Amino acid sequence: MSINSLESITAYSGELDKLFTQKSVTGFFADNAMGAKFVGAKTVKIPDIDFQGLADYDRDTGFSKGAITVANTAYTMQMDRARSLQIDREDLDEAGIAQLAGSILGEYVRTKVVPECDAYVISKLAGLAMTRSNTVTGNIEKPFETLCSLIEKVQEQVGYDEELVAFIDSCMYAKLQNSTELSRMLTVSDFKQGDINLSVKSLNGVALIPVVSQRMQTAYTFVTDNVGGFTPAANAREVYMMVCPKNGAHLVKKTEKMRIFTPEQNLDADAYKFDYRIYYDVFVKKSGLDGIWAWVSPAITVSTQPANKSVTAGSISGNLSVSASTVSGSTLTYQWYRCDADGKNAVKVNGATAASMALDTSLEKGSYYYFVKITVDGLASLCSGVACVTVG
Repeated sequence: MSINSLESITAYSGELDKLFTQKSVTGFFADNAMGAKFVGAKTVKIPDIDFQGLADYDRDTGFSKGAITVANTAYTMQMDRARSLQIDREDLDEAGIAQLAGSILGEYVRTKVVPECDAYVISKLAGLAMTRSNTVTGNIEKPFETLCSLIEKVQEQVGYDEELVAFIDSCMYAKLQNSTELSRMLTVSDFKQGDINLSVKSLNGVALIPVVSQRMQTAYTFVTDNVGGFTPAANAREVYMMVCPKNGAHLVKKTEKMRIFTPEQNLDADAYKFDYRIYYDVFVKKSGLDGIWAWVSPAITVSTQPANKSVTAGSISGNLSVSASTVSGSTLTYQWYRCDADGKNAVKVNGATAASMALDTSLEKGSYYYFVKITVDGLASLCSGVACVTVG
């Protein structure tokens, strides 16, 4: 069995980088220049320089003295994520290893790596906007007006000669598509992302990038144990729209760490082993913090979670309920689901569309699990905790 590991690592890493660039909605941030400063380092200090403005020249005293303020800002990479994948020797022959490995690794990057990176980048940028109160309150029935307002807010900060991008939640993008004002002003323009030229819809030169709702949250929990993956944080809000300069953030990513082991080299199993590691983060320089503006969903506050219940088969009564609230002027709707103990494999409970759900009186002995999805204004939603109904 022979395999040139060095050439394979180089080839796979290069192709995975290209795939990342093609599929990631935030991949263009990697084109910005800060990445080179992190070569061989986890933290770098980059100076932010501030000057005083011009003053009048005095013919007696001459020039007015001005101060130069240099503040060194430390940028530290936080996201160090990895996974080891194996392909059993019996699943392929020597000639097929390259093709199958390429397909598996490519699918892994497309379905796991890219969504996580996009979610992290968007949540961090939206979090910065919220921290600095760079947010607007929009009308969900008039998304075009809100988009124009966000663009105006950013242009007030960075000027009119900067190339801007607008990340738009998929549901809100669908509403925009039905806007008669927008349809008359949309054009198709070229959008450069790495070495790839994409065609995107744009509004007055601002690229409009639709993003699935799962990647448009203000905060996530990135699972650290063997299960892996990421989920919206309990206090997350949906990002309806976010506008920033194309060069307003810097995505530093290092995907060079790809190790390949043959079955002979793999001490754990008779299988080909692929160790994939991505070390990345996104940074915004101090001078660009006010160039990011967002429209986020109203906050949903859950004051009472559904409580566990113990009932007796044949005489089941009672209900599960949740108490939730949101900002004035917004409306909450509810949908209950039956699920596994971990909240997965959820199935809608027909007719259970209120804050309270009557228990099914036909349940037999056993344990049953439920949660409720709470939606604000028909768009953004969060899920309650899982409640267990034990039937004895």
